[in-house]
Amino acid sequence: MSKILKTNKPVEQTLNDLLKHLLESKQVSAVFSLRKVNKKGSVDYGLISDVNKLDEIAPLHPMMPANAGQLLGRFTPMEKPVVAVVRPCEFRAFVELVKREQGKMDNFLFITFSCGGVFTLKDNAEDKIKNKLDGYWKSVKNSTIPEGVRNACRSCENIAPLNSDIFISLIAEESGKIYLNSEKAEKMLEGFETETENTEFDPTILDTILKERAAKKKEVFSKIDTKETGLDGLIDIFGKCIGCHGCNTVCPICYCTLCDFDSFNYDYNTPIMEKELAEKGALRLPPDTLFFHLGRLSHMSFSCVGCGMCSDVCPALIPVADVFKKTGEDTAGMFDFVAGRDVEEAIPVMIYKEEEFPELGE
Repeated sequence: MSKILKTNKPVEQTLNDLLKHLLESKQVSAVFSLRKVNKKGSVDYGLISDVNKLDEIAPLHPMMPANAGQLLGRFTPMEKPVVAVVRPCEFRAFVELVKREQGKMDNFLFITFSCGGVFTLKDNAEDKIKNKLDGYWKSVKNSTIPEGVRNACRSCENIAPLNSDIFISLIAEESGKIYLNSEKAEKMLEGFETETENTEFDPTILDTILKERAAKKKEVFSKIDTKETGLDGLIDIFGKCIGCHGCNTVCPICYCTLCDFDSFNYDYNTPIMEKELAEKGALRLPPDTLFFHLGRLSHMSFSCVGCGMCSDVCPALIPVADVFKKTGEDTAGMFDFVAGRDVEEAIPVMIYKEEEFPELGE
């Protein structure tokens, strides 16, 4: 049974009080959260141990300068856990990294919330978000998709990870509600001067927004359907790729120290190029851009959490996130698997079940 915090304060003020309590009571080593960079509204991620610095944080701000799952996966254990306020896709990314032994849940106290989506990196760089906040929070309150958020957010249906330690219900709420979902959270908040009440979050409150997002996802997927066009369709989609590998760099699941695609194996090989040039008469440069994306797709089929970072950083405006999300859902759907849903849920490619392949015979 979950517990809800009973308070008359605005949800963000209650959250800040909660974080201050955790630091002051020395329950955690630090707070990981979005924080304000300037008065225009730009934000970045910060790791804060000084209670006085918590005045700078903006934990619910609709911006994702990087996928926090990727950042937290690089943490080595501190003396005490870090309390991390992250979005659903960031939490799910970290869960997938834990499965790959790239992090440990014990190192953190996770706070997540029902997410209305985030604005683009370009909006953050150009300080345009501040003027959009009133409309954004009005949409969140009314359970509609906010205008101007990432395309990946508009079609995301995994917006409320109830398996985090603390969950904040924002969508379709007049004012947010904070739920304590784990014994770890309850123990750390002993002494916090806010009453609690036993209750469970009602997921049906999200039905309206989920219906709208499902319709948007269907629309997005219809634009990148390559069942009829096959390889030619993929060439059309990825033909603009300039080979910068930015999508790989920002992906929270791509954790290798050196990606094979960035190694000398894919440097220009003059003898091979001369041979192909003699056969084809013309070559695309940089080479292997389609192969790069197909390679990532084969790795990401069960791992993509749909955060949209890849599309947001693409200078060629390729809908990378849409392609990866559709491919991932098609593949993982055969195994009833959702990336990041449960840390105990094994990755399909790492297990074998005989009943999954009856057509192979005995």
